[in-house]
Amino acid sequence: MPNRLAREKSPYLLQHAGNPVDWYPWAEEAFEKARSEDKPIFLSIGYSTCHWCHVMERESFESDEIAAILNRHFVPIKIDREERPDVDRIYMMFVQATTGSGGWPMSVWLTPDLRPFFGGTYFPPDNRYGRPGFRAILEHIAQSWSSDRARIAESGREITAQLEQHAAVRPAASHWLDDTILESAFQIFRRGFDSRLGGFGGAPKFPRPVVHNFLLREWARTGNREALDMVLLTLREMARGGMYDQIGGGFHRYSVDERWFVPHFEKMLYDQAQLASSYLEAFQITGEETFAAVARDIFEYVLRDMTHPEGGFYSAEDADSVIDPADPHKKGEGAFYIWTQAELESVLGHPAVEWFGYRYGVEPDGNVRQDPHEEFTGRNILYQAHTIEETAQRFSAGADEVRAAMASAQAKLLEARALRVRPHLDDKILTSWNGLMISAFAMGARSLGEPRYEQAARRAADFVLERLREGDMLLRRFRDGEAAVNGFLDDYAFFGNALVDLYETCFEWRYLEAALGLADRMRDRFEDRQAGGFFSSAEGAVDLIVRMKEDYDGAEPSGNSMAALLLARLAVMTDRDDLRQSAARTFEAFESRMRAAPVGVPQMLAAWMFTRVKPKLILLAGGDPRPMIETLGRRFVPNRAVMWLDAPAARDRIAAWLPVAANMRADDGRATAYVCENYTCQLPVTDVSQFAELLK
Repeated sequence: MPNRLAREKSPYLLQHAGNPVDWYPWAEEAFEKARSEDKPIFLSIGYSTCHWCHVMERESFESDEIAAILNRHFVPIKIDREERPDVDRIYMMFVQATTGSGGWPMSVWLTPDLRPFFGGTYFPPDNRYGRPGFRAILEHIAQSWSSDRARIAESGREITAQLEQHAAVRPAASHWLDDTILESAFQIFRRGFDSRLGGFGGAPKFPRPVVHNFLLREWARTGNREALDMVLLTLREMARGGMYDQIGGGFHRYSVDERWFVPHFEKMLYDQAQLASSYLEAFQITGEETFAAVARDIFEYVLRDMTHPEGGFYSAEDADSVIDPADPHKKGEGAFYIWTQAELESVLGHPAVEWFGYRYGVEPDGNVRQDPHEEFTGRNILYQAHTIEETAQRFSAGADEVRAAMASAQAKLLEARALRVRPHLDDKILTSWNGLMISAFAMGARSLGEPRYEQAARRAADFVLERLREGDMLLRRFRDGEAAVNGFLDDYAFFGNALVDLYETCFEWRYLEAALGLADRMRDRFEDRQAGGFFSSAEGAVDLIVRMKEDYDGAEPSGNSMAALLLARLAVMTDRDDLRQSAARTFEAFESRMRAAPVGVPQMLAAWMFTRVKPKLILLAGGDPRPMIETLGRRFVPNRAVMWLDAPAARDRIAAWLPVAANMRADDGRATAYVCENYTCQLPVTDVSQFAELLK
């Protein structure tokens, strides 16, 4: 019989609906049961495309014996971390502080009043790998709860007090943010940079696009070529490796080795969004088509495989996939993406398979040397072992001939791969991640001159505005016809920035108006008006033991970094001092962390640079603004805001904010650009080459 999770919408919770564990969702029903029966809570947090979550389910949560222990002694609760990042952050902070590491599945034991007292990540069912077995831990905790309840309760209270202290963010006694903080961050990244293979640190290597954002803006600020080169090398090497889907486009979650070769095959929407933006910015700076091509492939993957019929973007695809359709329950890491030599020969034939194999590192017996779990035996992970030119030289062919042959081979393999069983799709639509993807598509439309990308951004934005908004409030998650979970700070901040990006692409006034409304609502719901900065969750949540201000820019930027950026951008466009001051208070609140650990807040530094380097306000009047926008889109101008005065309903409203705009008119009916700093403007220009000069 299915458990209570069968009533939920989360794909992760539904994956566990058939477990013999008597799971509860995170809700008052479970808390009340724990209080009334005086039982500890076992909290399991994960997400639907998490490999080790699947492993722990198979080993422990599908075990009748272990389920009996859980059901007898605990109140088991399941949380999808992507639906409730606020809960996840609190207990992840506890696990990291007490064990020195974190990850998912996360396993935490709580008192009935939700205070943690023991935790970890994945536990095998029995003692192995030098780790205690899950069964033994459950039995030990049950015994301790029975015999030493008072000590556990006191430990929970002490831990909660420590979490509150650690989560507190207060402004420094004196404010002295200056450029030394930026130089310090650059030097830290420089020391950790892999100058041979790109990326930062050793294996495993994770893409962290927020670092690219900081380094590219540091290059623009100072002309420091090393900051630029670190990003360009990383992007080139990532796109050459197996972490990049050489057939279907898009990036896998991370590389288990140092050379971007063997990936963890999961694909996340937030990676596609941020990496597409990184490759577009590299294209703007260098003009190299290879960077634009990677961005296009990411966009095509998202449009083909990650888009809801109404326009929203899905969350993720699993790392595991079916090995043999005759045995659909047996899955392997990356099975959907890897190839035997025989499979390639059957699809491509000769001589195309020889050319393709040389180009993409194919070996007859498989090309994965280190395979501890024997998941890739006899199979090949495709990577760019040789360039088009090297392949042409090897086979005495022309480069154009090889390039055409590779394009044909990729199309055939993509068609053949489509006949395989696809990895599990997490088809929930998250407001925050959609915001990142909308921003990327809007940027792609400007930089690549592709109307389909603008259309994709508009459809997704309209989906969120229609399906995930109640009045002036955002909801976080949509799935299977239901929108639920009140939005968090990152939902407002990411989507608000996306609306500004979309406005700067199509100049439809309602998007800018919606962004302003969300910024005001974000300040009402999340801002700490006394100490500065923003809480991740709204005031009054009864199921949170700590109200946190998230600042770490990791796989995703933090809500505070993006909130500060949104406010700073809107302040330039509207000259509203209340928005400007909210952004300034946020930087002041996190000043100590920016100075002591700048490597943890690169997106915060990038947001601060927006205010530090005088932003350009570009006002366009009359005519067709697209040639000007295309000129701007081909250049890296990160600290700017763009408005079109003659869009419907725009001129009077903009002039009310910016009196300087009142008398700006088109020159002889042609699109005219006014480039301003501190609301002092250069002479207007109508020629795109003159406009390009003003952007330097």
